[in-house]
Amino acid sequence: MRLIKNNDNPINDIKIINQIRALGIDMINEAGTGHPGITLGAAPILYSLYAKHIRINPMNPNYYNRDRFIMSAGHGSALLYATLYMAGFDLEIDDLKSFRKINSKTPGHPELGVTPGVDMTTGPLGQGIATAVGFAMAEAKLREKYNKHSKNLIDFNTYVLCSDGDLMEGVSYEALSLAGLNKLNKLIILYDSNDITLDGSKDLSFKEDIQMRFEAIGFNYIKVLDGEDYNAISKAIDDAKKSTDKPTIIEVKTTIGKYSAYEGTNKIHGAKLSEEDTTNIKEKLKVRDITFNVSSDTIEDFQYLINERCQNVEDEFNKKVENLPEDIKSELQFLMGNDKAIPFKELQYNEPEDSIESPRNTSSKILNSIVKDNPYMLGGSADLFASNKTYIEDGGDYSSKNYLGTNIYFGVREHAMGSILNGLALCGFRVYGSTFLAFSTYLFPAIRMAAMLNLPIIYIFTHDSISLGEDGTTHMPIEQLTQLRAIPNVEVYRPADANEVIGTYKTVLKKSKGVSVICLSKTDLPILENAKANEIQNGAYILKDSNRKMDGIIISTGEEVHSALEVAKRLEIKGIDVRVVSMPCMEKYLAMNDDYKEEILPVGVRKIVIEAGISMPWNRIVFNDKYLITLDKFGLSGSREDVYKKFGFDVDSLEEKVENLLK
Repeated sequence: MRLIKNNDNPINDIKIINQIRALGIDMINEAGTGHPGITLGAAPILYSLYAKHIRINPMNPNYYNRDRFIMSAGHGSALLYATLYMAGFDLEIDDLKSFRKINSKTPGHPELGVTPGVDMTTGPLGQGIATAVGFAMAEAKLREKYNKHSKNLIDFNTYVLCSDGDLMEGVSYEALSLAGLNKLNKLIILYDSNDITLDGSKDLSFKEDIQMRFEAIGFNYIKVLDGEDYNAISKAIDDAKKSTDKPTIIEVKTTIGKYSAYEGTNKIHGAKLSEEDTTNIKEKLKVRDITFNVSSDTIEDFQYLINERCQNVEDEFNKKVENLPEDIKSELQFLMGNDKAIPFKELQYNEPEDSIESPRNTSSKILNSIVKDNPYMLGGSADLFASNKTYIEDGGDYSSKNYLGTNIYFGVREHAMGSILNGLALCGFRVYGSTFLAFSTYLFPAIRMAAMLNLPIIYIFTHDSISLGEDGTTHMPIEQLTQLRAIPNVEVYRPADANEVIGTYKTVLKKSKGVSVICLSKTDLPILENAKANEIQNGAYILKDSNRKMDGIIISTGEEVHSALEVAKRLEIKGIDVRVVSMPCMEKYLAMNDDYKEEILPVGVRKIVIEAGISMPWNRIVFNDKYLITLDKFGLSGSREDVYKKFGFDVDSLEEKVENLLK
């Protein structure tokens, strides 16, 4: 008991904590599934955070300068939902009763946009804590940029509740290493340290010295020995907020499944409780053994604690925004708004005199022209700036000495790059990240999360072909295009030349939501006279048409388009008239109406695909595998010419194959 209200009734912290616990286990029992272990064990952590620290407005959970909370241990969703309900967010008891049921506000793991007060979709361990680094990077950049115009305009903390599993996942270490390097002092991690994993004792798989590990990467470390001591937890958070040059991890020693017959064991991690155990737990908690029974006093007291701290925070923020200079206010409104289309009139591009340029170099020119004029754009590379050509000249380097920098050095941390981009995007930035296409698999889980959240992130993947040659099998992308095309809400672009690169950026930048992947060749390629930038928005278009009745259609993407054109030219001399269709974005084409599809790829005309990658996705367009000139095996090391010839993608081999198919 501590705070005295106006009516002189003391607030009973323990009673509120236990009410949260009781609601959480009621939800799990009602659903017949869930995770009571963390709900019972970590309730004092969430109570301390929400009652005494986190800056929020439950009436408007998305106001911009709020503190962010990420339940990285997403299996603790029942604990979070019970806390949010008690805190006054837009949740009813019926929502708690619908836990894990279809179309409810309370899904099995937290989902952004579904439950008020949830700042990030979590569940795959490691993703939440890694994304939180992106939130903290965004805050640091915003703070440095805008607080000179208005004191403390942007100053939100990013809080995370994580588990042992989060810290075992490699992506967390990748991302937290960057957090320490960049001195993201407003990142505060609450570590539910209960020494148990799903399989048993944590020591079976994880026995690191957490203090040494985190101090080594530039974190403050604080330990709370008793997870029931909400005052000690609160003091630790206070101490963490005082840090000016380091992020902080607070290790809270908890007991999984506290008060259960199975407390302290892996049996309580993820299974509903028996009736007897539930009754005994509620007796120990001094809570009435009535399902979803909530004391109105505990709700009022909890909300009183929050409202006393937070009642004016949004109004104060809005007043500061209104008093900003118009140009600065406009920038901030873009970041706070939902329309993420990038305004531009024309993309600045200077064509080389010899009209030969690699798509990655064209991309570099376009990206530089756009980012310099748009302060809400930033991004970087996984230690491949020189190869990906994504460095922004005069953009500055993001670091603890210059949070205004545009170029983020992610280092060899592809997965963390993807997760951090998600956090930056959730703070309103238009972001991009780059690596080799073959290495995109490293950040696949983060891309999948971005797609679930429908974030307008741009991934720029270069070295997209077996034409890499000497780099060999490991660097040659084969299955990656198929993997990326398989993800919902993702559009994969593979432009053939400079014109198509320009058209790709125009199309992508007009999007307000949805992931875009741009795959680019490193090979110097002719700029095609008939390539049409404005047709990229349709996904496919006629690059070269037949002169008479069509004998067939070649469909191709990227670098292989040039070979397809040469094949068509040679066959024309032989009296075989072929249309060439460039299909830089399969997803865009498949979304077009039937009339357009019939115009480009009319029924009854034989169609042949040329693409040096897995054949699988092309079965949606060409229904006979013999017409797919694709590659369903890994590459080999050798010169570009030898590799092409080995796998039948040299022009001579392609000409023979196409001719035989059309005869």
